[in-house]
Amino acid sequence: MNSWVNSAEILGSDLPLELSGTGNRRALLMDALREAVRSGRLAPGTRLPPYRSLAADLGLARNTVADAYAELVAEGWLAARQGSGTRVAERAAPVTPVHRPRTAERAARPVHDLVQGQPDPSVFPRTAWLASARRALAAAPDDAFGPGDPHGRPELRRALAGYLARVRGVRASPERIVLCSGAAHGLRLLAEVVGGPWAAEEYGLPFHRGLLASHGVGTRPLGVDADGARVDGLTRHDRAVLLTPAHQFPTGGPLHPARRAAVVDWARATGGLVVEDDYDGEFRYDRQPVGAVQGLDPEHVVLLGSVSKSLSPALRIGWMVLPQRLVAPVVAAKGEREQFSSATEQLTLADFIESGAYDRQVRRMRQRHRRRRDQLVAALHARAPHVRVTGIAAGLHAVVELPPGTERSAVRAAAWQGLAVEGLGDYLHPGAERRTAGDTVVPHRDGLVVGYATPAESAYPEALDALCRSLPPVSPPPVPAPPQPPAAP
Repeated sequence: MNSWVNSAEILGSDLPLELSGTGNRRALLMDALREAVRSGRLAPGTRLPPYRSLAADLGLARNTVADAYAELVAEGWLAARQGSGTRVAERAAPVTPVHRPRTAERAARPVHDLVQGQPDPSVFPRTAWLASARRALAAAPDDAFGPGDPHGRPELRRALAGYLARVRGVRASPERIVLCSGAAHGLRLLAEVVGGPWAAEEYGLPFHRGLLASHGVGTRPLGVDADGARVDGLTRHDRAVLLTPAHQFPTGGPLHPARRAAVVDWARATGGLVVEDDYDGEFRYDRQPVGAVQGLDPEHVVLLGSVSKSLSPALRIGWMVLPQRLVAPVVAAKGEREQFSSATEQLTLADFIESGAYDRQVRRMRQRHRRRRDQLVAALHARAPHVRVTGIAAGLHAVVELPPGTERSAVRAAAWQGLAVEGLGDYLHPGAERRTAGDTVVPHRDGLVVGYATPAESAYPEALDALCRSLPPVSPPPVPAPPQPPAAP
């Protein structure tokens, strides 16, 4: 069978649609539409004819065309909205839904972005930052424009010492603080100074594990449960342990107080080092702030922090609060001169903190993120009540827990919706494929890590809509086994 429709009047372009071959007509129509989209003959946003018109032109039953449209909408090729008809989806081909490096051949950026990792860049406080920059430059001493001190500007180290003590319960003098370009830079320096091996939470950033490995530091996984990292798995052979105690990344939840004490006891007994990644310590919504573990023992804990989540990763400013014995080795590893962070931006951040602008920005972002979090929870409750969302008391992301075995299909479905989102399994340490509870092998849970801070305000509702469309449906109840006849006497 060959059927043609000249779409000049319907689609506004000379685009014939051909159904060729024999067999199921709905399948033939779907193949023809997919090919038209894939080849670019039907561009994203193109409005398709009403199914009644297309059915008449092609000599098909109306239900055949309606069913084909509906299935292509479900697959992500088309999009249908009440009152605006059926159109080619804005992103009608698979996208790469993660933040790994892309080659030139890969698809364009996704339409919607719920990958965790950074705040919406449009909310950077430009006016307040500019005011601080003007004041900082006007008051800057002459040596600020010479070769930089690898410790970092003293003005910013003083400002951070006061701020971290007040907000995070950190115990440190400015002399214990060494500035860096972010948490990754701090980890590189610590890997060089401390050496390995390290223990790390079984869920965490693959980038951090890879960074340590590139400096000859291997990591082994520590189990993670509702109370945070299982620090009882630490041994005397571990030189350091990398933790996210305030809000375990990415599963959520703080490290239990008993485990905080236990990890400090381990460090004291073995001479090991606790590396505390305080990546979103300021963002708490439904619970009291959790202080830094560093406050328990400043001589055995390093606190890593940055402004990547609170202001912008583009500033490239982070800090390490170090035990006294590590200050000189870390500064030596950093080099004789400051090569990583601009002195003028360090001075600007110092003024931004001292003037109270940083506190105001954190409060503003906390309110914004909490509102985003509430929208996410409400959307899932309304449209996918069968899934559970966790890790929502703090931070800039949540975990949407999925039925076992559905994570990969949900990530693929999201890609077809033009949505970038990551699976929980993407963060699992390669040495922690399965964990054992007694004699039982417990598979790791399936889920999506949903970053709710990144999209612009106007784009967020559509991103949530794409997320809900990507989730697996309610699993059908198990079919009961048929009754067995009674055994023969």
